[in-house]
Amino acid sequence: MKRLNLLLIISALAVTLNAQADRHSGQGYAFVAPHATGDEFGNILSLGAGGEVFLYRGLAAGSDIAYVFPRGYANEGIGLLTLNPSYHFVNAERSNRFAPFVTGGYALAFRGGAASLFNFGGGTHYWFSRRLGVRFEVRNYRTTTEVATTEFRFGIAFR
Repeated sequence: MKRLNLLLIISALAVTLNAQADRHSGQGYAFVAPHATGDEFGNILSLGAGGEVFLYRGLAAGSDIAYVFPRGYANEGIGLLTLNPSYHFVNAERSNRFAPFVTGGYALAFRGGAASLFNFGGGTHYWFSRRLGVRFEVRNYRTTTEVATTEFRFGIAFR
């Protein structure tokens, strides 16, 4: 658990240190997310953090890491690492409050072993100021044959 916390802090700091004073070249976020699996909602939770670096206009490359666990059994969780491109429909250099985005890519679930997944989703940022906002996102994780889980992320965003 200490290693996971350290990885989350390093991920958030890396994006923050990459940002320039007047031009936003990246952004970071931290989130909590209840999951929907089958007919159940909220019995699985995620805590995580990540960041994105803008490459060209609204196109970005990002990664996040999360700890996914059954509610009430935090010691029985798994790690989840994602590597995703994303597209933000509002240019990061403008001061628009709402910034919707779509994302998708590779996910690696790990504990004693590992499993490959792919994910896709979308959401929006709402920026209170130039540097601080909230992030809402829905993300679906799948194997090649079935839906593994859908998460509903609520978090803070910073740049």
